[in-house]
Amino acid sequence: MGTLQAPSSAPLAGFRAKRLGREVAAAAAVSLLALGGLFGSLEPLAVVSSARAQAAERIVAAGGVVTEVLYALGQQDKVVGVDTTSQWPPEALKDKKSVGYVRALSAEGVLSLKPSQVIAVEGAGPPDALALLKESGTPITMIPEALTPEAVVSKIAAIGKAAGVAESAQQLAAAVKGRFEELDKLRSGLPGQKRVLFVLSLQNGRTLVGGRATTADAIIALAGGVNAASAVEGFKPMTDEAIITAAPDVVLMMRHTNSGAHSAVAAELYAMPAFSQTPAAKQQSLIRMDGLYLLGFGPRTPNAARDLMAELYPEAKVAQLSAAK
Repeated sequence: MGTLQAPSSAPLAGFRAKRLGREVAAAAAVSLLALGGLFGSLEPLAVVSSARAQAAERIVAAGGVVTEVLYALGQQDKVVGVDTTSQWPPEALKDKKSVGYVRALSAEGVLSLKPSQVIAVEGAGPPDALALLKESGTPITMIPEALTPEAVVSKIAAIGKAAGVAESAQQLAAAVKGRFEELDKLRSGLPGQKRVLFVLSLQNGRTLVGGRATTADAIIALAGGVNAASAVEGFKPMTDEAIITAAPDVVLMMRHTNSGAHSAVAAELYAMPAFSQTPAAKQQSLIRMDGLYLLGFGPRTPNAARDLMAELYPEAKVAQLSAAK
């Protein structure tokens, strides 16, 4: 896998040529329709053209959830480029060209892959890059990034429809909906609600947490917990005094392979003044999970919420989701 280098201005210089090509194609189509009236149905030709168009589908996926859904639907051969958040399945970033970070896409890098369309999550950008892609005539489908179970199901259906596999996407969406329904039943049987503090990073004495209206807030709720950082909105720094007042029973962090402050083990975390005075410190309660699995809000989200629930409430002996088998 190699990150695309910005190519020359050839893709941009070719826009006029593409427009001329579309005009010629349109004229040819009119001629074919006229011939159809003289020589009968052109249905076989239409079938062949449709098959060729499908075979030539070239999708750039901008957003980890887009890539995950396309692979889950067996459409990976249509994908020619992905962004750097496309970390599941692991082979995506290895086998496909990278078009950069989802919020900092290179329009020329995307165009160099000659995509038939771009499927991007809401928030992809920058706006100038998207405007340039639209100007080039490249179709762009934007996928909303809402964080409810219903939104996840709708997201799967929308991605599948854009990729031309609406029926398969509906089947996957129905399976994911079933897992969310099982999760609801598991949540209703929990003994209580633990206060969970999601810590995104610990750097230079600053603790960055996930407050209201974040993916962290949503996954904590799905797992049957209460967000201890609900006093703030978004991913924001939290003072030592605020952390003590929040009184989390558990600290939740992403699993990192690199070393550093945000990879602190439980003993190091709870030696810090702010965390040493929390209920979580008494039990050294620290949960780490893969970031995309935990916060991706794609097909695996019900399973991620179930796994977090099992970690939060080990005494409940949380069952596996049978619909996930």
